[in-house]
Formats: sequence, C-alpha cells, structure tokens
Amino acid sequence: MRNQAMVLACLTMLTAAPAAAQQQGPQHMYKCVDAKGKTYYTQMPPPECLGRETQELNKSGSVVRSTPKEPTAEQRAAREAEQKKKLENEEKAKEERRKNSALLNTYSSEKDIDYARAGALKEAEAAIRETEKRIVDAQKRQKQLDAEKEFYTKKPMPAKLKEDMSNIEIEIKNQKELLEAKKREIGTINAKYDEDRRRYVEATRKAAQTR
Repeated sequence: MRNQAMVLACLTMLTAAPAAAQQQGPQHMYKCVDAKGKTYYTQMPPPECLGRETQELNKSGSVVRSTPKEPTAEQRAAREAEQKKKLENEEKAKEERRKNSALLNTYSSEKDIDYARAGALKEAEAAIRETEKRIVDAQKRQKQLDAEKEFYTKKPMPAKLKEDMSNIEIEIKNQKELLEAKKREIGTINAKYDEDRRRYVEATRKAAQTR
C-alpha cells in the first residue's frame, strides 16, 4: 500500500509540472524594431528583425541581453580604417620608443650632441674646401688648354687636345655639382642634430618622470 501511494504522488507531480509551467508563461521576450520602425515583442526573434538590434527582456521587462545591429558596409569600412590607424599609431609609438632608446644610449648629455654636430660640420666643411680646391686646379688646367688651343687656329687641333678639353670641362661641371651638394649637406647636418637635441631633451624628461 505504501509503495502504491508513493507512485501515485510522483505521477501527480509529473502531470502538474507542465500545467504550472504553462501558467507561469515565457520567462523571456524579445524586443526589436524593423526597418520600417515597427516594434515587435515575441518569444522568438522575428525574421523582420534579422540583422537588426534585438533586446532580450526578462518577465519584469528588464533587458538581460542585447544583440547589436549588424554594421553596414560603410560602418565596417570605417571600423577597419580606424583599426588600421590604431595599429599604425601603435607601430609609430613603438618606433619612437626604439629611436629614443637608441638616442639615450648614444648620448649621455646635450653637450655630446653639440660635440657630434661640430665634428660632422668640420668634416663637411673640409670636404667643401677640398672640392673647391679641385675646381680651382681644374680651372687652371682649363686655361692652359685654352692657351694651347690658340696655336691651332689655322690648322687642325690634335685629337688629344680636344679630348683633354672635353674631359676638363666635364670634371669642372661635376665638381661644381658636388660642391653644391656638400653645401646643402651643412643644412642637413644641422637639421639632424637639431632634431636629435629636441628628441633627447624630450626623452630625458619622460625618463625622469617615470622614475
């Protein structure tokens, strides 16, 4: 008798459970707005809201989960561009840190930068003087060839003399171009060490702040 009573009680509980669940109703609802602005409240997300923002609500109406709207092609492109720019900025910052580290390892003070600048300028100025000297020597040689050419005003000029005159003209032209490049190098050197000095001051200031 006791066993029969226990079985009956279990059967009663099993048959009552579905009814209780039906009385309680759905635990969650879905809310979304379609492309035309119509709002839906359904037990399952409707196809009209596919790809649109959908909110999952509990029985008290509070949002428990939100599925964002799928981005448009323009939004995806903008997001990718933003991500690319972020990566580029991170890489730029990384390279800047590497350069600053190398700078701090190269120079121990601002005076070291000034000494390095002076040395580089001295070498460049010496190269300028050497080039100027070669131009003067070549011009002297050119005058000698011009004087020699005067002997051949009434007779054919030797091929060797023609060749020498052509070569000296080319040499003077090349040396003058080299001289201009060497002079421009002075500005490049000053710009380089100005930048090194600026970055060195900034790097040492940041290093002092992190201590």
